Amino acid sequence: MTITKHNPDTMPDAGAMGYTQVTTTPPGEMIFLSGQVAWSRNGDPIPEALADQSAIAISNVKKGLEAVGASAANITSMRIYVVGLTDDNAGQAYAPLPEFFGGQAPCVTMIGVSSLASPDLKIEIEVMAVK
Repeated sequence: MTITKHNPDTMPDAGAMGYTQVTTTPPGEMIFLSGQVAWSRNGDPIPEALADQSAIAISNVKKGLEAVGASAANITSMRIYVVGLTDDNAGQAYAPLPEFFGGQAPCVTMIGVSSLASPDLKIEIEVMAVK
């Protein structure tokens, strides 16, 4: 089985941080996208608002999928990790998803966590897809 790892130049430089942004493997080319947060390729500051962080994380998910010829339509499963999950911030975390999916969303799991990779991060979004 061949596993191909991609670190697109349109996304944060994961190789320098010791992981891969997107991994694909046959058959039916399964896609595993590392958890995406509000980090940008050019190192822009992380916004404080959860809704803003969610939008950036979704943008990074989209870029990762596009780098391997896929889109939101190819997503089979999504996990959303939210620091201090409440009803209110669950809504903020989910807000950009309907437009991103443009219709019926895939399986989505939202998980409350106490922290993420950096203390200023409030959300991380991980997906599995197939094409």
